[in-house]
Amino acid sequence: MAAFPLRLVVGLGNPGPEHALTRHNAGFWFVDALARAHEGRFREHRKHQAELARIQISRHEILLVKPLTYVNRSGLAIRSVTDYLRITTGEMLVAYDELDLPVGTVRLKRGGGAGGHNGVKDTIAHMGEDFWRLRLGIGHPGNKEEVIDYVLRRAPADEESAILDCVAAAVEIMPVLISAGAEKAMNKLHGKKVDDESATTD
Repeated sequence: MAAFPLRLVVGLGNPGPEHALTRHNAGFWFVDALARAHEGRFREHRKHQAELARIQISRHEILLVKPLTYVNRSGLAIRSVTDYLRITTGEMLVAYDELDLPVGTVRLKRGGGAGGHNGVKDTIAHMGEDFWRLRLGIGHPGNKEEVIDYVLRRAPADEESAILDCVAAAVEIMPVLISAGAEKAMNKLHGKKVDDESATTD
């Protein structure tokens, strides 16, 4: 039996090629990378307004979800999938771009508020707060008036590379999360960040 009861991994992002490389799609980058690493293939399921892929990690089946409802309405697709498959909030991990973390920083944590992320806010509205989060740092433009344009633009090459390094590190620790549990996964993952912050879950 898996040490960690994970059944669903959601990546937040906006559908369409015009959004594919923007900072706001870091969550999509993660689930895409996870699918590639474990031979999963996404297929559109209109009933759930999402693309779904099934993978196995450490002999444990996990469903990957990419909502097609746009970020601000992510909770609609997530709730449709979880209701259909009877998946609880605590069995779910949501990956997304995090303005409050420096570029090159990645954090795994459970619960908490939305931190200003509308996709997380909508997920909480439909599912409650008690889900796991994979927060991929994209940095902050410094002015809240610039946030919308910032997240909907592509990052400079060096920042994009740092975000992708965090995505790769997170994919790498998923077998640890499943087989050894969250504490060991967090210790391993938070030790890979490129900044000098302590390995907390805040």
